[in-house]
Amino acid sequence: MEKRLLALALGMFAIGTDGFVMAGVLPELANSFHVSISAAGQVTTAYALSYALLAPTVAAIAGNLPRKMLMLSGLTIFIAANLATAAAPSFGFAIAMRLVTGLGAAMFAPTASGAGVLLVPPERRGFALSVIIGGLTTATALGSPMGSLIGALGDWRWTMIFVSSLGLVAFLGVTAFLSNIPTPPAVGLAKRLAPLRDSRVVLTLMTTLLSMGGFFTVYTYFSVVFDRAVGGSPLVFGALLVAWGVAGTFGNLFAGRLVDRLGARKVLLMVLTLAAADMASFAWTGANLGTAVAAIVIWGVFSWSVQAPQQSRLVALQPALAPVVLGLNNTGTYLGVTSAGIIGALGIQTIGAHNLGIVGAVLVLFALAACEFATWRITSVEFATV
Repeated sequence: MEKRLLALALGMFAIGTDGFVMAGVLPELANSFHVSISAAGQVTTAYALSYALLAPTVAAIAGNLPRKMLMLSGLTIFIAANLATAAAPSFGFAIAMRLVTGLGAAMFAPTASGAGVLLVPPERRGFALSVIIGGLTTATALGSPMGSLIGALGDWRWTMIFVSSLGLVAFLGVTAFLSNIPTPPAVGLAKRLAPLRDSRVVLTLMTTLLSMGGFFTVYTYFSVVFDRAVGGSPLVFGALLVAWGVAGTFGNLFAGRLVDRLGARKVLLMVLTLAAADMASFAWTGANLGTAVAAIVIWGVFSWSVQAPQQSRLVALQPALAPVVLGLNNTGTYLGVTSAGIIGALGIQTIGAHNLGIVGAVLVLFALAACEFATWRITSVEFATV
């Protein structure tokens, strides 16, 4: 059982590295194609938008396919598209290939989350989801900094080759360890969107979208938000990314345990409140290395403590459609990342990169409000059915 979860986490590690590593090579990519840092940030937007729009569509069209086949097909597209990005002759071609890479991620990630829920008993769902999400957080701790360092010391194109090699390792891991995954009943697109008629689900998804939008408004432009602390050193930059990712890995796993003990709402209230307060301080904590490290570690812990309670809450709301609502949550996550690339670019042009933490904090506070509205609706429905 644990090997299966680790195999799924391995695939998420590869996909997570691909999504997060671009923030570390934006300056090199911008210089290579002679575009601004704000324009370069749209490579992240393209990937996230493709994923967000294609995930529910692919899940509906490929609902009858065996889970393993679907995940391996997604990883194949992922590997090929990253190699094509590495060979991109123009910025437009690179953007197009990021859209194709998003397709591969859309085929793998929701399928992996849904499979993880099917592989464990209900009382271990929080832990199982945190292990799978742990692939993403570990990507920020290991994969993304390594890729960023490769880009800083060499060329951003080698970073994309590195990401492709991670995809190949994930492909081999899924091939070796995943077998006999139950295939859920086929669910059409209309039924996949049906949970959106439930205001509780919509408000919960808004919590995901707004919180991830807030976190990634800063992360996408990490290199310019914390440039004063980095001081132009690739090694310091890589170390700060490692600090964020390691903190996120521990935060995610701890949050999964807390959800099983305290419930999703209490964990979310604590996480979102403290995350917003920390991010609002980036304008001054990012001014020197010592305070930046402390602020980034706190930010990392809480950034990745949101997904486990969110997914647990959605599964509790729609247990019969667990893979569907988890897919919608992934869509919400990547819509948040999509908006982050655009909001961050606008923020840099209006209030400056060093103040992006304030913008992110405001979005996280909106997420907190959505979380409480969701709780109110959940309570109202439960009271009405008594």
